[in-house]
Amino acid sequence: MPKTEPMTQRAEFATVRDRLAVDDLVTAYAVAVDDGDWAAYRDLFTADGRADYRSAGGIEGDADEIAAWLAESLALFGMCQHLIVNRQVRFGALDQDTGDTARVRADYVNPLRFAEADGSAAPDLVCGGRYDFGVLRTPDGWRLNEVVVHEKWRRGGAPGAHGL
Repeated sequence: MPKTEPMTQRAEFATVRDRLAVDDLVTAYAVAVDDGDWAAYRDLFTADGRADYRSAGGIEGDADEIAAWLAESLALFGMCQHLIVNRQVRFGALDQDTGDTARVRADYVNPLRFAEADGSAAPDLVCGGRYDFGVLRTPDGWRLNEVVVHEKWRRGGAPGAHGL
């Protein structure tokens, strides 16, 4: 007779698997932005996914609009590195929940190095705050449906630099 695991163990395993997949999605988001991989960035979103960077001096829009804005804004920098920490994942947290949604709240610190054409030292910009991610399970895996940036602080920067 084959061994079967109790239902609670299977449910716990599925939750752990989903939590790891959602964590990978948040990490993929940071890597895509830091690497300037805008095709990968767009692929992280659902077809109707949106992001809101207004608290950081940016725009709100769909993944295509945000990717174009980020590409232009981050061209000012020779280096960008998102550190996303203190991730809190709550499953079934979106209004239209059918068992395949999650809400992720995570803090970030984002050091950036301004690019200088002559290779001289440039001032750094460092900002920090919190992300709110709305995540949906799709046939292609977990995808971002909503990203809201809540910038809480900013230090440094070049004169005339615009928001991120």
